[in-house]
Amino acid sequence: MVITTVARHVAERLARWRSAPGLHPHGVLCTGTLTVAARSGTRWGVPWLDRPGSYPVIVRWSRALGLPQGLPDGLGLAVRVEEADGPDSTLDLLFTSSRPGRFGRHLPLLRPHALKGPYSTLLSYRMGERERVLAAFPARDPSGTREGTMPTLWQELARRPVRFDSVRAAAPGEPWTTFASLSLEATRPATPSRTVSYDPYTHCLPGLRPTGPLRALRVAAYTGSRHGRTGDDHDE
Repeated sequence: MVITTVARHVAERLARWRSAPGLHPHGVLCTGTLTVAARSGTRWGVPWLDRPGSYPVIVRWSRALGLPQGLPDGLGLAVRVEEADGPDSTLDLLFTSSRPGRFGRHLPLLRPHALKGPYSTLLSYRMGERERVLAAFPARDPSGTREGTMPTLWQELARRPVRFDSVRAAAPGEPWTTFASLSLEATRPATPSRTVSYDPYTHCLPGLRPTGPLRALRVAAYTGSRHGRTGDDHDE
């Protein structure tokens, strides 16, 4: 399709020009833990979600457009769950600042404060027999402040873990249901040109994969961005 070809070329040129990802060029790379909660009642129908456990994660918290600090920007939370379904099994989940409502969860939201509201996957995931949007909701700051733009994220992570006390899922007409929590614990140095490359279409699990009509467009953009940075169509 013409639109996917254009998306790939635009993302590739942006990445080559920036020597960084075409979108989300600057961010904070950190380590943490994702804890899948025990579920009572109806199971999700996804083996990974139907058994409780804790998993190490590598998270990239970033500004989507790379606008100057102080301006609202679309904020990204890319989560890589290592050994999610056993050795050599990786799960990538990409969340974007959004609203929690039925329609707002599908639209990116420019936000000046990183911890003021939820992050959603925007597009639905196939979870067992249903399609659901996933979202991460930050815990309330015990100090009562909401300063959380990119310069202060380093300071926040230095003084305390940053917690998303609920990672939730919801289908149309369903309330949000919590399935996990996420704690970001320490920063990890990385240059923009050698940051972790996330791809939710390559790194998914049986019964848990992204869907939607924009899949081909997003795959083309990821491939172009990766090729522009590394000259390679495969993950780093």
